[in-house]
Amino acid sequence: MGSRCFSYLKYLVMKQKCFCLLLIFTVYSLVDPVFFRILEGLVPMEKCHLPKGFKLKPGNHADNYLDYWARTDVQTCTKWNAPIIWDGTFNAVAYDEMYKKQNIVIGLTVFAVGNYLDMFLERFLLSADEHFMPGFRVIYYVFVDDLAKLRRISVRLSDRGMLREVAVERQRRWQDNSMSRMKLIKELIETRVKNEADYIFCFDVDQHFSGRFGTEALGDSVALLHAWFYRRPRFLYTYETNPLSTAYVQSRGDFYYHAAVFGGTWQSVRRLTEACHRGILQDKQRKVEARWHDESHLNKYFWLHKPTKILSPEYCWDPAIGWRTDIRIFRLQWVKKQYGASRQVV
Repeated sequence: MGSRCFSYLKYLVMKQKCFCLLLIFTVYSLVDPVFFRILEGLVPMEKCHLPKGFKLKPGNHADNYLDYWARTDVQTCTKWNAPIIWDGTFNAVAYDEMYKKQNIVIGLTVFAVGNYLDMFLERFLLSADEHFMPGFRVIYYVFVDDLAKLRRISVRLSDRGMLREVAVERQRRWQDNSMSRMKLIKELIETRVKNEADYIFCFDVDQHFSGRFGTEALGDSVALLHAWFYRRPRFLYTYETNPLSTAYVQSRGDFYYHAAVFGGTWQSVRRLTEACHRGILQDKQRKVEARWHDESHLNKYFWLHKPTKILSPEYCWDPAIGWRTDIRIFRLQWVKKQYGASRQVV
């Protein structure tokens, strides 16, 4: 009886210690965001459930040779069997050889209006020319409100890429510039992309390529894990919470996706942009606006229509997060945000 009471008292003491430690960590994390990010990097991710030898697609597709178990420190597949692409899981040569036989063309869309054109576009395009789909034909569809400035940049691009100018008007609010791209991309696909490219990727301009962003990223419907959320528990995802918005998610979801990068076949991207644009229009009619604008609508779409391939945060990393053991390479990096200057309307 005495030993049982002693064991119970010991259990209570240990429980109180654990609670106190948790409380200390929580308070310190709120005071010091860097400490919180370090702790966040230690949160374990789910493991891939697929058996070794699993074939994702029929035939000899390069996706069938993904090594999901080469990275046990991260999640490399989803519960609906979509691969999550991390450094060390794929054979870049195998992907390039397969797609060269298909003689594919990849499109890239980017918007640069107002100060975004002056501050970010040149570095974005020149780095894309070096690192985006190396060895393949690329068409850059660049939406700008000043064609003369774009032409001064375009002369510095290599012959590998073709540039298509798309003139747009700058909206009064930066939020409207962001949300209007879904409509404009949809229209571009219907009028031009479907006749010129097999795949299309859509990017924000305030970032730059710093490593291979290659054919391993191609798929029917491709989403990107948000660098700030990929290790956070689902209850911290910032999905739309207003039931009046069409972007409202009645679930903890699967992942939180970043709208800075999405892509796939032109057919798939057309469906995505059409659905997001339709949701934005319905929200305007209801006089509501989703918290994170087009990104909220994109997350709703991918919750309903699961992506067939997901890119890890190495495909769009924010250096402000700091060092993470699981990020072995930076393929695309955020540029330091200067919202006061970049979003200024003149």
